[in-house]
Amino acid sequence: MQPRRKKRLFSILLVFSLMAGAIGAMLFALQQNINLFYTPGQLIQGLGEGKIKPDVGQRLRLGGMVVPGSVSRDSTSLKVRFDLTDDSGEIATVEFEGILPDLFREGQGIVAQGILKSANVLAATEVLAKHDEEYLPPEIAEAVKGIRHVPPSLQQQQNTSSNSYGG
Repeated sequence: MQPRRKKRLFSILLVFSLMAGAIGAMLFALQQNINLFYTPGQLIQGLGEGKIKPDVGQRLRLGGMVVPGSVSRDSTSLKVRFDLTDDSGEIATVEFEGILPDLFREGQGIVAQGILKSANVLAATEVLAKHDEEYLPPEIAEAVKGIRHVPPSLQQQQNTSSNSYGG
């Protein structure tokens, strides 16, 4: 092989190696930032044909309707615990410490982002409430199809004193 061809081959191999290394480093760095979306049914029963369940400690997003009567607040801190459900009837629990969005209420569709503590408990770092009573993102609308939405006017009538959260 001529020296010129050897140099060219070495240059091409070096460029491909650097590109592969950069792509590998990006995928490794993004591994912690990938948030998968689950509904309570998918969380408990598994996702897809293989019924793949997320691992405890995995970062994910959980979306569904807040179960009426499930919201309990700690009287000494900002800790809140509530249940989410979807059309499967499965219930997942969300634990959150912080100030909830103004639009958060029982019977409302929400998305909670956080880390899975156990098979059906999410330690949320962020809670997002939908801003309009008519609009749902397509993936949430499909997941919560058939669940009755509680309008704010009826919510206030049904609202009873909050339970105390002791944990």
